[in-house]
Amino acid sequence: MASFTLPPIHDNPDGGWGPSSSNIPEQYKFKDIPYAPYSKTDKLGRFADWNDPTGDNRQATVGLPSTRDARGTGRSRRDGAQAFGSGTASAFAYFHVEDESSFSLVDNKAAPPRRGGAFGRGRATGRGGTGNFNTRGNARGVARGGFNNRGGVQRGARRGWRDWEKTNRTRESSVAISPQWTMLEEIEFHRLAKLKLEVDEPENIDTYGRVFAYDKSYDRITTKTERPLQLVDRIKYNTTTSDDPVIQQLVSKNVANIYTTDAILSVLMCAPRSVYPWDIVILREGSNLYFDKRDGGPFDTVTVNENASDPPQDPAPPNPNNPVEKTAVPEPPSINSATSLSLEATYINQNFGFQSVQETVTADFSHPNPFYGPEETEPLASCGYRYRVFDLGITEDEDVKICVRTEVDAFIPGAGNVQEGHGLVTVRALNEFDPRAQGAGGAPDWRSKLDSQRGAVVATEMKNNSCKLAKWTVQSVLAGAEQMKIGYISRANPKDNTRHVILSTASMRPTDFAAQLNVSLANGWGIVRTITDLCMKMPEGKYVLIKDPNKSVIRLYAVPMAAFTTEDEDGEAFEGDEHESAA
Repeated sequence: MASFTLPPIHDNPDGGWGPSSSNIPEQYKFKDIPYAPYSKTDKLGRFADWNDPTGDNRQATVGLPSTRDARGTGRSRRDGAQAFGSGTASAFAYFHVEDESSFSLVDNKAAPPRRGGAFGRGRATGRGGTGNFNTRGNARGVARGGFNNRGGVQRGARRGWRDWEKTNRTRESSVAISPQWTMLEEIEFHRLAKLKLEVDEPENIDTYGRVFAYDKSYDRITTKTERPLQLVDRIKYNTTTSDDPVIQQLVSKNVANIYTTDAILSVLMCAPRSVYPWDIVILREGSNLYFDKRDGGPFDTVTVNENASDPPQDPAPPNPNNPVEKTAVPEPPSINSATSLSLEATYINQNFGFQSVQETVTADFSHPNPFYGPEETEPLASCGYRYRVFDLGITEDEDVKICVRTEVDAFIPGAGNVQEGHGLVTVRALNEFDPRAQGAGGAPDWRSKLDSQRGAVVATEMKNNSCKLAKWTVQSVLAGAEQMKIGYISRANPKDNTRHVILSTASMRPTDFAAQLNVSLANGWGIVRTITDLCMKMPEGKYVLIKDPNKSVIRLYAVPMAAFTTEDEDGEAFEGDEHESAA
């Protein structure tokens, strides 16, 4: 009977997996053959794949990264990426070098053209395309991935498909963060969305300014009776909280603990909807808080399609580490870039508010405009300021009140006493630039859809400009306006951003529009109270609340008292222009 002798087993003294290079018997012939390392956890699912969708399995053979679709098949997703030892299998690759080099084409004459497609049997291919595989019978398979119906390369060409894989350009912060600043708190937006605080009706402290009557003829404009947008030269002030002389008087009377404006407060209340960066300067003096803005900051302009899936982009700045880009002449910004559209929208908002009022019919508030000096010669725009105090206290003993300077743009004649808040109106404008440009957000053509399918236009704007519309609505509610007038304004020519036409005007109640937008004022007041409590716990000084440019996060920094006091000349130019704070 034959006997079986167990050969000696050579353990790996290195403690690794596989044969050891230092302990290989001399009689074995594979001593100099390279070994491909692998992990014990690797799943050996297949040793040959004849269904390679790339059509070229040479890359997979030598261990190079495959060009197949990132989704892969269901099996590869479950097995996971086997990265251990990848790239070392190239040592075992074998190429038919001699066979390929000796290959030559015998017949190099062009093939005669064929009539009809490969599967058309002489039929015309206009319906399915021009290629052999574009006939009607096969177009469906090619569109869904060709031979590989799951994850073919053609499927990724659909608009909006797998947008989450696109590498979005990183945005710059609205203010340069100094290394000397100290970060005190970081709050994610999903935590802010859970806050809630019910606030009672406010107390009206005082009113200032003069408003003009709204011209109701603008409510009857249609796409067939469009009006050109005119350039109206008027002065409208956008003063920050600390520079407001009325607020300084109210501080001496201890009217409230917190002081701000409706533009700044609306950004804070609608923070979870924001995408673009912003910053709010917070000053604590004694038991008082002041929410301020920087001159020339994001509060002086209006955003465009901020919440679109593919918002407008600014051109990438030159790389300072690349000498080729450093010496290149910077290209002029496109009229459809984010910055250009923001300035255009600000210009449209200002002039539509100036144009849509009747300056012959006026209504005065209790006091004149507090910012208009005797040396001013240009006429004032229609604007009324209402200073209102909201009680943010949770209990009756708690004394937390916020004084807000709110703005209204016009009034409706015959609706009642304007000084008591009857018939007040806020005027805003949405603008269309180029439906086919990058960043349009799939908006329909307003000239063809605004009269027949207004609901589709409104729904698209509510999706692409959710944050902007929410801020406008909150500002109207804070001011106690009875109506919002929103104009639909488009370019006269999509290639020209200087001439515009008014296509229509919509009227709505702010509270009803807030319900349509799913804007919760209780959530906004909860956010304000949370930020207020954070700042009240800090010592006296200056702080800045910054929205991260690329994440849904806000951060609170402690900054020196001298920060933001010396603005450059460009920032002072914004103050002279007095941009509207509708953002």
